Amino acid sequence: MEYDVVIVGAGPAGLASAIRLKQLEAEAGTELAVCVVEKASEVGAHVVSGNVFEPRALDELLPDWRDDGEAPLHTKVLNDTFHYLTGESGSIPLPCPPQLHNDGNYVASLSQVVRWLGDKAEELGVEIYPGFAAAEVLYADDGAVKGVATRDTGRNKDGTPGDAFEPGVELVAKQTLFAEGARGSCAEEVMKTFDLRRDCDPQQFGLGIKEVWEVPEDHPEFAPGLVQHTLGWPLDAATYGGTFLYHMAPNLVQVGLVVGLDYANPHLSPYKEFQRLKHHPKIARYLEGGEPVAYAARVINEGGLQSVPRLSFPGGALVGCSAGFLNVPKIKGTHTAMKSGMLAAEAVFDCVRATAEDEEAAYGAEPVGYQAAFESSWIREELHAVRNYKPAFGKWGLYGGVAYSGLSAYVLRGKEPWTFSHDHVDSQTTVKSDDPKAKPIDYPKPDGKLSFPLLDNLARAVVDHADQPSHLRVKPELASEVLGKAARSLKEHGAPEANFCPAGVYEYADDADGDPELVINAQNCVHCKCCSIKMPFEYVQWTVPEGGGGPNYQIT
Repeated sequence: MEYDVVIVGAGPAGLASAIRLKQLEAEAGTELAVCVVEKASEVGAHVVSGNVFEPRALDELLPDWRDDGEAPLHTKVLNDTFHYLTGESGSIPLPCPPQLHNDGNYVASLSQVVRWLGDKAEELGVEIYPGFAAAEVLYADDGAVKGVATRDTGRNKDGTPGDAFEPGVELVAKQTLFAEGARGSCAEEVMKTFDLRRDCDPQQFGLGIKEVWEVPEDHPEFAPGLVQHTLGWPLDAATYGGTFLYHMAPNLVQVGLVVGLDYANPHLSPYKEFQRLKHHPKIARYLEGGEPVAYAARVINEGGLQSVPRLSFPGGALVGCSAGFLNVPKIKGTHTAMKSGMLAAEAVFDCVRATAEDEEAAYGAEPVGYQAAFESSWIREELHAVRNYKPAFGKWGLYGGVAYSGLSAYVLRGKEPWTFSHDHVDSQTTVKSDDPKAKPIDYPKPDGKLSFPLLDNLARAVVDHADQPSHLRVKPELASEVLGKAARSLKEHGAPEANFCPAGVYEYADDADGDPELVINAQNCVHCKCCSIKMPFEYVQWTVPEGGGGPNYQIT
């Protein structure tokens, strides 16, 4: 199947790209075949965010979006609060940092917003194919990207073709945009193939875990439009992270915890930290009397501007969180992701138009204008102003990080003439079991009212994978270090993968001889990508499962 542009991922960035391409097509009076492939069962089913939605990019893309009333953006932010949790019951109110003022923003479900954007794209003539997972990057003879191939479907667990086997489809394009979100598997391959990270710092990540609670509409503490953030407990001063509660009309509370994946203690469980967080009086009061109706988890980029790679390559570009445009202190990246998709669309459109008379040259050209457009955009300006926040926490911990962030926000205003660097990847920061930082943590048992066993919550993510080969694969060159009783992760680090995974995918069970054996429960996977980042020596290769597999988010 041949197209002018193929976009991998129907998230905010991918759909913004598709919509902008069709707008340019209409303005120029030309025809452009645009295809979006999405690994989820439907558009939005793999999308999760806090979410306080900043409409800056949407206002540029669809200036009249407020007029038809169809956009699922109904709850305007009315109030922001910020607290430091001092322990299991104490809290101190703090001034709300400038980056967390949300005037003009909306409390929303990004999953629903993306569905609406998908409808808008289809109305313009974009072909969207949910349930098709891009599994392979296709390259031309000259090395340029020429499209993607989707995953085979209907294979048995041993990899042999089953009765319903169908081979993947090759989607060939003049330009391919990768909009897979943070740690996208195809985007990671492209970055390595073209050495796009050669001039930037290593990317940093955080893991966000979220529940959506339905509370009585007359709940005395429920306040539509209230946005609350905290830092401090339950995380220690050496662990980067924070929490959020967002009140969305008519009666939903979005509550979550984000933990920086550069933490040291192998015993730390982000999921269990989140469960005990909800028992803090500052949090519990808003949830009591309600019940959780959805659960989700996803990694986010935290490296900032200094971790953004080169954006274009022969045959395409990286957009959205595949490149890493999250504004860390804002805890927002949707607006920057959408804007990056729009900028990429404009560069790709120019690229395709410029080679319209030469069919051969049209394939594999590099949309070099995208990089320049990014450098002069408000995305870069916004990220440049906050570039030192996250590395300051890495250098000096919670208290030093807060002090520096305040200095940067109120005095230096992001104009300091220096830029702190990231010098590690998150898999390198987990200490060994004999390190003093490896302190066992006694987590309380879930009470079934505010806190829940992981597998109970996993049901709220509605995870579904067909009986198929595991998409989570031990890298062959590391198998001897991972499998069997001598597994280094278990022996040296105490199996941190059994603690950090928010879906219970990894565990060690005794084999027939009583020796510990790694078990990968790939059917539990919520596609958060944490294992590909935090795993000791990164022994897991995250690949896409069959299209349609994974969580089925509706209101996250």
